[in-house]
Amino acid sequence: MLFSSVIFLFAFLPLCLITYYLTPRPLKNGVLLLFSLFFYAWGEPRYVFLMIFSILVNYFLGVILGRHRNKGLLSVAVAFNLLVLIFFKYFGFLVATFAGITHLALDLPDVVSDIALPIGISFYTFQILSYIVDVYRGKAPVQNNILSLGLYISLFPPLIAGPIVRYNDIAHQIVSRTADPDKIVAGIKRFIVGLSKKILLANVFAQTADLVFDSSYATLSTPLAWLGIVCYTLQIYFDFSGYSDMAIGLARMFGFDIPENFNYPYISRSVQEFWRRWHISLSSWFRDYVYIPLGGNRKGNARVLVNLTLVFFLCGLWHGASWSFVVWGLYHGMFLVAERLFLKDVLAKTPFFLRHIYLVVVVMVGWVFFRVAQIGDAATFLHIMFTPHTGNGTLPLTTLVVTPHLVTVLLAGILASTPVLGTIKKHAGERPVLKTLLGTFRFVALVILFVMCLASLASDSYNPFIYFRF
Repeated sequence: MLFSSVIFLFAFLPLCLITYYLTPRPLKNGVLLLFSLFFYAWGEPRYVFLMIFSILVNYFLGVILGRHRNKGLLSVAVAFNLLVLIFFKYFGFLVATFAGITHLALDLPDVVSDIALPIGISFYTFQILSYIVDVYRGKAPVQNNILSLGLYISLFPPLIAGPIVRYNDIAHQIVSRTADPDKIVAGIKRFIVGLSKKILLANVFAQTADLVFDSSYATLSTPLAWLGIVCYTLQIYFDFSGYSDMAIGLARMFGFDIPENFNYPYISRSVQEFWRRWHISLSSWFRDYVYIPLGGNRKGNARVLVNLTLVFFLCGLWHGASWSFVVWGLYHGMFLVAERLFLKDVLAKTPFFLRHIYLVVVVMVGWVFFRVAQIGDAATFLHIMFTPHTGNGTLPLTTLVVTPHLVTVLLAGILASTPVLGTIKKHAGERPVLKTLLGTFRFVALVILFVMCLASLASDSYNPFIYFRF
């Protein structure tokens, strides 16, 4: 069930909110848990039982680890969760890779070859691991109430696409939280902003990106290839950050404060800065649970380079069971290593606008590997981007692709990917009259945007979501 769907907006969410707020306080967590499991079961009827099984197993593992902080028990708990993730997400990939290396023809049973990927398993598995590890480290309290732990794991706003919520950040909110009218209103506003990013921006960019990337590359000219990757660059940002905004807004409606996941990553001037701004909950998770335990930057430059390479290999693999994702991760890791070795000093002496161009080009090249499933096809697309190609003319750039609507949305998307509007709000807050006018304008704008979203949903069934497959 997508947040940006009619069934969610006009059936599930209203019923959930009404039931939740009519329920006595001691029963609110139970009600929210049931709605969260129903939300997950709507898209994954079979795999809701897998989630319930994970809740039960990790509840007992957490209780035992809380009493006996033993490395062997920690290894068992981590291995259990990783093996579940590996089986459902990577088993087919590993078998295919093995067959490719050994040239063996493996005839797998249909029940194995048809394993479907449980939605959001990468996200909630990492949440579970943060709970297990933090309990072992003594940084998080043991959750002795299985319903409360179940709510943490299955809470529907961040369930299928993040942000990755650490147990330590939300433990006290599960026990006690309040949702006053101001917080509920703030949540509604944030949700509408995210919904608008998804429907009015990301979906438009997706149509053009799909048209370009799904075409025969023989039809592509160099300008058309660049238009395709620019649209995909904006699509993936507004698709994912829009979903994160909606998740944060929904959580606020129920009294939860979950972490931010994006901070205008495309204004970055280095790859290092980009990863401090992009998918913050994932990059910080890898930092705290992989990079630092490996030694971080405490054991010399050689070890740092190995650690960074390993972390971004895993980061790429986390996104999907494909070598193109691995290449994407290693590609970013390569630039992080280069910046640490010598590029950092070069960039420090480079004008800021050139540093920004460097970052944007690096990121867009990386997105080609992220978008194109086959590495060879990605290389072909990059060749078209960086060497003059006219295409065969079957996909004219001006008549079929570049429409006034797309140009308008491109300009809006570029503006919305910068903190310009936030800066205006900040300065207006220093003047009472301007603050009042801006507040009124914001309210009217949100109403208009929401109506536009509903009109778009009613008239167009095209509503893809990139991160569903992760």
